[in-house]
Amino acid sequence: MVLLQLDPFLNELTSMFERSTDKGSVWVTLKRSSLKSKVQKNKLATAGEPIEYRCLIRATDGKKTISTSVGPKDHQRFQASYATILKAHMTALKKRERKDKKKSAEIDKREGTSKRPKKS
Repeated sequence: MVLLQLDPFLNELTSMFERSTDKGSVWVTLKRSSLKSKVQKNKLATAGEPIEYRCLIRATDGKKTISTSVGPKDHQRFQASYATILKAHMTALKKRERKDKKKSAEIDKREGTSKRPKKS
């Protein structure tokens, strides 16, 4: 698994979503990470230096896995681009079937039950 730069990661994520349009899924995970080993973290902690945390993002479609690391400076730009990609490729989701409120209220009245308790 290779750590990609932000723009190549977003391009590859877009192509993953396009490949899985008809069949398949894409899993994206986000994790807080410092990209340092425990020994290095302990040295920084004992020296009193702050640890800079980054966001490790991984995406897989079951066949190919890609990842990137986003720092605090690039986070806003990455989130905006990532949201645009998600909005563009979530067209395959099915709409939720909702009950008609009027019909369900009429059925409740016929049965003699109501969702609200009566005040006494």
